[in-house]
Amino acid sequence: MSADSQSSTTNALPSILLATVLSDAEQQKANDLLALLHSDIQTPSHDADVNHQPIVIKRFVDGRGLACPMPLLKAKVGLRDVANGESLYVVATDANSQADITAFCRQSQQANAQNQLVLTVNRDTNEQSTDDSLTQHFDTIYHFIITKTDSN
Repeated sequence: MSADSQSSTTNALPSILLATVLSDAEQQKANDLLALLHSDIQTPSHDADVNHQPIVIKRFVDGRGLACPMPLLKAKVGLRDVANGESLYVVATDANSQADITAFCRQSQQANAQNQLVLTVNRDTNEQSTDDSLTQHFDTIYHFIITKTDSN
């Protein structure tokens, strides 16, 4: 199990680029949510992490307020438009989403799928999420960055 957890969860993020195919509204939401993570992330203590290529986010799924299994289902749909080397950014507030999305990405690795999924998970706790028409408070927001990789 330790092999699965080492490849599926991390707390540090390399630089992130948002693809131009995202709408202006999606880019704004993604930037706002990613800013929550960057404020809590420590600078890597070793130079190896600095040399990673940036993560390119091609699709964004806002699953905040959705009950399980909707964030996972929306993530599966979003992954259809993500090519090898690109990423899907998913945010969710349902704690079950972490188990669901982690298991889904592990299955892709175990099944030796053509494009395996590498998952980065971060949590942001006690933040207030504001939507244009209403304000909701969530104790925890789960941030998932799912990257398709070549299995070769």
